[in-house]
Amino acid sequence: MRVPFVDLKAQYDEIKAELLKVIERILKGGVFVGGEEVAGLEEEFARYCGVRFAVGVGSGTEALHLALLACGVGRGDEVVTVPNTFIATTEAITLTGAKPLFVDINPESYTIDTDQLEGVITEKTKAIIPVHLYGQPADMEPILDVAKKYHLKVIEDAAQAHGAKYKGRRIGGFGDAACFSFYPSKNLGAYGDGGAVLTNNEEIAQRVRMLQNHGSREKYSHEIEGLNSRLDALQAAILRVKLPYLDRWNQQRRENASLYDTFLEDAGDVIRPTVREGSTHVYHLYVIRTERRDLLRERLGHRGISTGIHYPLPLHLQPAYSYLGIGEEAYPVTEKVSREILSLPMYPELSQEEIEKVVLEIKGFLDQWG
Repeated sequence: MRVPFVDLKAQYDEIKAELLKVIERILKGGVFVGGEEVAGLEEEFARYCGVRFAVGVGSGTEALHLALLACGVGRGDEVVTVPNTFIATTEAITLTGAKPLFVDINPESYTIDTDQLEGVITEKTKAIIPVHLYGQPADMEPILDVAKKYHLKVIEDAAQAHGAKYKGRRIGGFGDAACFSFYPSKNLGAYGDGGAVLTNNEEIAQRVRMLQNHGSREKYSHEIEGLNSRLDALQAAILRVKLPYLDRWNQQRRENASLYDTFLEDAGDVIRPTVREGSTHVYHLYVIRTERRDLLRERLGHRGISTGIHYPLPLHLQPAYSYLGIGEEAYPVTEKVSREILSLPMYPELSQEEIEKVVLEIKGFLDQWG
């Protein structure tokens, strides 16, 4: 039995009839960019997240870029984030002309270490991007306290946290803006690229909407320079079909994570993920840690089990950011974690039998290597 890292076909099979119906409707209607489907998704996703406004955009990366621009971040500014995230987070910062500042991560939650946050802020710092990593929300209360103290904008990177909750509220409305990706493998994924910016601030929403449409409110009237980052109608329609299933799919992910937790309880030096008190994890990824990560991954691969590493090289050590002049040991927790983390198969349709196979192979490896 092979166990894939993620199985998008299993999800498609469950909702195939609904999807084909809306796809045919879009193809027959001939409206492929904007229109009722995009407006409908924006309204429904904003309501789901408990936020006033949502603006559909071309990708999660562009959501971050546009949100930063709409919050006034630009050349000469600094934006604080973490080195343990996908490069899209920092790409969005540098695309505005700003510079990324890094804060190490908490060794248990893998999200930003809020105890270190205030120490990196300078007079050039304009914003903070907390990353809700692997499906676990960052600790927002102390982040918002620091932001208020220093008059900073907060843009949530929620690309992996659709439906996650922090102290009873869904992620999306804590900061000045929140940015979601609808990449196909996300908890709420399209069948291509897509993203959204959520906010309770009407001015930010209007600014993002202009920026993503060539700086225009009306066709051929351009108040500012923008870019082309529009969510297409086909992807919006697909996401509208999927959104009512999201809570159930997230619950299935939590149940699968609970099985992993139980079966791995006596698995030697394997460190299981933890959930911060007051948070609801949605397990976009189920990430374990072991000092023998590379050998374990090789063993699982030989046994037909696909895994991932999120992320193998911290951003401050990436060649793209060599110009920042940050060397090794600058962020020791991130660097240690990057050598040990391993993402196991995780998706709603994952069966107990498949989870048991994964765990059996992990324990077999540990027994073999002592």
